[in-house]
Amino acid sequence: MAIQELFGQPLKAVNIGLESFTESLHDQGTAAVQVDWRPPLEGYVELTQTKDGIDVDAANAEALERIRTGRPLLVGMGIAREVIPGMGARMILHAGPPVEWERMCGPTRGAIMGAAVYEGWAESYAEAAEMAAAGEFEFDPCHHHATVGPMAGIVSPSMPVFIIKNETFGNVTYTTQNEGLGKVLRYGGYGDDVLKHLKWMETDLYPALASALAVTGPIDLRSLIAQALHMGDEVHNRNRAATSLLFRQITPAIIETSEKEVAQAVLKFIDSNDHFFLNLSMAALKAMLAAAEGINGSTVVTVMARNGTDFGIRLASMPDRWFTAPAPMVDGLWLPGYSEEDANPDIGDSSIAETGGCGGFAMAAAPAIVRFVGGTASLALSVTQEMYELTVGEHKFFTIPALNFRGTPLGIDVRKVMASGITPFINTGVAHKNPGIGMVGAGLVRAPKKCFVDAFAALKEISE
Repeated sequence: MAIQELFGQPLKAVNIGLESFTESLHDQGTAAVQVDWRPPLEGYVELTQTKDGIDVDAANAEALERIRTGRPLLVGMGIAREVIPGMGARMILHAGPPVEWERMCGPTRGAIMGAAVYEGWAESYAEAAEMAAAGEFEFDPCHHHATVGPMAGIVSPSMPVFIIKNETFGNVTYTTQNEGLGKVLRYGGYGDDVLKHLKWMETDLYPALASALAVTGPIDLRSLIAQALHMGDEVHNRNRAATSLLFRQITPAIIETSEKEVAQAVLKFIDSNDHFFLNLSMAALKAMLAAAEGINGSTVVTVMARNGTDFGIRLASMPDRWFTAPAPMVDGLWLPGYSEEDANPDIGDSSIAETGGCGGFAMAAAPAIVRFVGGTASLALSVTQEMYELTVGEHKFFTIPALNFRGTPLGIDVRKVMASGITPFINTGVAHKNPGIGMVGAGLVRAPKKCFVDAFAALKEISE
């Protein structure tokens, strides 16, 4: 094109920065293109090698390969105190990084109060709160015991748990049975109806599932997740397909091994609880991610978790160290009668889904999720595409039909978060800020930058 012709073309503006500038040009009828760019986070420098000479890219490639080749299998069930490593007699596990009673949020306190009465340690919820404040219970994060729990994440010694084994690497993870939505313990709800349901899960649901699994043998959770992603799930806040697939596998065995009345009640409960698979997807992804822990020099995130007070991450190269920031508020859709005024800050171990390449990272596979958490179908697609900018690579087995079966973004790299200024996107449930009430909505949230800034600073200390 001759230069004379070039200057005769209509002008188009390209805006880098505040999107409102582009919107103003559009309002005036001017063609403009918005470039989604953010400056690097403060403190960013290139990290390529540790002081010991470890190549960071090579370490991250090893972490990625370990994560995506893991094969988590549901191998059985047990009682928490009998199977979870290090589970004390009066210990209560919770979601997220460590937190003491004085700093615990309302839903975590409510769930602990309910668990104490469930265990028979206290006769009332008020007494349970007094005992907790007096230090009569031991608290520890689920992640310190190869366990994950949604929302408050409470696991007490008598609770039944699923046992998931990563067949590729041999590590094992644990999680409780999912109670359903509404006023339930994991959302901080307590009361006679909540405890009655928990006892039924212990006396009827658990034995029925344990007997069924003895007949079916190990169930390949990686395969179920992969299929569910092709059926509209992202296995964090949408588990309808995954629950249905699991239902198909275990129903004949439940009918075979349980009395008729028990089988009917168990199957009716699972069929009515679309979130039943959530806990299993969390434990499966935890099992896959844990295989990457201990890789020196890796900047890959293996844990993102929240306790309703703090948001924390852990790295493959520093698996025993938490990097924390205040838990953010969720941009939510509210149940009737509730609003953002009632909401607790972000809470739960369920962000292990995003850490493992599912949840918000796989929203392009589940556009219908926006009806539950907010946003639009186009947002679901754009979020997944944005998350590729933060990750080391893509999943081998979890793929997205809408992106021509491209693997989901996998392996959050602290360096890429720092360089892009973009933080991980999470879709989540929302609990009431006060104990005893339960679920009030669901929504969308970004991981806080401070976690990644602090983790990056720690990585710089061991790098050249």
